[in-house]
Amino acid sequence: MAITVANCCFSALSSTFKSRYCHLRFATSPSHSYFDARSLKATNNKKRALKGSSSSASPRKSNAEKKLPGRLKDDKSGLYADGIRGQGDMGRPQSTGFKSFGTQRKDKKEFQLDSREQQVEPGSLQDANFLNAVVKVYCTHTAPDYSLPWQKQRQYTSTGSAFMIGDGKLLTNAHCVEHDTQVKVKRRGDDTKYVAKVLARGVDCDIALLSVESEEFWKGAKPLHLGHLPRLQDAVTVVGYPLGGDTISVTKGVVSRIEVTSYAHGSSDLLGIQIDAAINPGNSGGPAFNEQGECIGVAFQVYRSEEAENIGYVIPTTVVSHFLNDYERNGKYTGFPCLGVLLQKLENPALRACLQVQSNEGVLVRRVEPTSDANNVLKQGDVIVSFDDVHVGSEGTVPFRSNERIAFRYLISQKFAGDVAELGIIRAGKLMKVQVALNPRVHLVPYHIDGGQPSYLIIAGLVFTPLSEPLIEEECEESIGLKLLAKARYSLARFKEEQIVILSQVLANEVNIGYEDMSNQQVLKFNGTRIKNIRHLAHLVTCCQDKYLVFEFEDNYLAVLEREAAMAASSRILKDYGIPSERSDDLLEPYVESLGDNQAIEQDFGESPVSNLEIGFDGLLWA
Repeated sequence: MAITVANCCFSALSSTFKSRYCHLRFATSPSHSYFDARSLKATNNKKRALKGSSSSASPRKSNAEKKLPGRLKDDKSGLYADGIRGQGDMGRPQSTGFKSFGTQRKDKKEFQLDSREQQVEPGSLQDANFLNAVVKVYCTHTAPDYSLPWQKQRQYTSTGSAFMIGDGKLLTNAHCVEHDTQVKVKRRGDDTKYVAKVLARGVDCDIALLSVESEEFWKGAKPLHLGHLPRLQDAVTVVGYPLGGDTISVTKGVVSRIEVTSYAHGSSDLLGIQIDAAINPGNSGGPAFNEQGECIGVAFQVYRSEEAENIGYVIPTTVVSHFLNDYERNGKYTGFPCLGVLLQKLENPALRACLQVQSNEGVLVRRVEPTSDANNVLKQGDVIVSFDDVHVGSEGTVPFRSNERIAFRYLISQKFAGDVAELGIIRAGKLMKVQVALNPRVHLVPYHIDGGQPSYLIIAGLVFTPLSEPLIEEECEESIGLKLLAKARYSLARFKEEQIVILSQVLANEVNIGYEDMSNQQVLKFNGTRIKNIRHLAHLVTCCQDKYLVFEFEDNYLAVLEREAAMAASSRILKDYGIPSERSDDLLEPYVESLGDNQAIEQDFGESPVSNLEIGFDGLLWA
């Protein structure tokens, strides 16, 4: 068997910025990426269809090979406190990679284990009861085809780890059960697999909650107890079912670092524990124990580099507890909130004096996201000096345990969606207190598609779909285009339902002659009306009674169809290409327009780029 891991390469979009998509590479800056650690079994390469001769049909990487989005070229220690973080390495270019190691892909080739990562025998832990709470996860995945959104890709299988937490529930990584069609688990020393159900999936924190209904599975089971956050140099033991065999594996190490860490699967930044114990494909979802046998977290990713070794990451119990409490509160997982402001450090004394900040503290508000609740409270030029009475340092850090400091966004991650935080701010030299509600960030280009299947609309062979990270990953940067990549990287959503709607491809037919080569272009207007999202476009087309259907794209490109001819040809095109419906199921529901959308669309619709001058250097962070 061999590990099939996609190289996380960041190809150059331009000399001024780096895209957040891991298949793009910057030759002049370090490329970093996280990979998940499932063990994947590919059944076959997906056969691509309905693609023009000019586009290559390369198999899409599985979601098990997820990478951390790329950063700005000059992003060396810039931090985004709501979930997107800049690079932290300032050395010379190197080949690096963060890999979420929990599921292993099965292949026909022989595998090789790094001799520096030695797996230890269980020893005295062999008969420990808590090892019996660790189970092996078998998942069958069927991911959507984002280029052909009316169908799914060929299924594949993977294995990972999970552990019992009581009340008939198991914890594992979200990437272990992403796009699942079937999940089975097997206990240690048992040869029976039991069907499991996914109750909740936290993409941003890479945690999933499973349940098993079979009473036989739970006989004699003893759930694990969640321990406290460990200290540096505390011993840690990672347990799971990685590659190298079918039985349980135990590796040992120590806690190397505790800080806010980039989570590969959700492209978010949350508290993480760095350890030097070996974490290999198949370990994802397995627990990490302290010397007392308490679970201190969940193994989920590793860091790979030519200049670094033995760097693994564990999701701490504080993040796990937040996930579980969120699920218990709401009956579903709602996500970690954000403040939604772009901040600048205040290390320079002259800058602080100009802003009338008397002490060496605070961070400057450079920009507020239009969709955040802070947009109604904070203003550009405000200085945040405290968060719930905790003083914020001029480097954007707050006190953390004894003699430690941690990124300001750690305090935000301790809140739940809908919670209110009290901020101490300095505005025009005056200190004041304000209340801000915290909610999950609204992404203009989502990292994951809710419900699994992307939306689409087909009009006389013209295929429209919202732009998303998985679609960009499935396509290549040449076909997506520099302008779309720039918008996806820099633009902020102006209102909560905003989407970038693109013409994905044209299914050739006599009714759309001359448009066959169009692909991956943003549609801006339909018959003179600005398009807000894919549902809005579907509504406009359905209600249209004009003679012509006029689509306006970027760079004043037009596509005009005769309405009656287009409607008459649609059913024939669907039949010729074997497509079941002209639109996805979610677009069959009635369209409801909100007042907030109308107000936002008048304010420079969809054009709020964050230039590299605003986020591309060391002094800025997202909160």
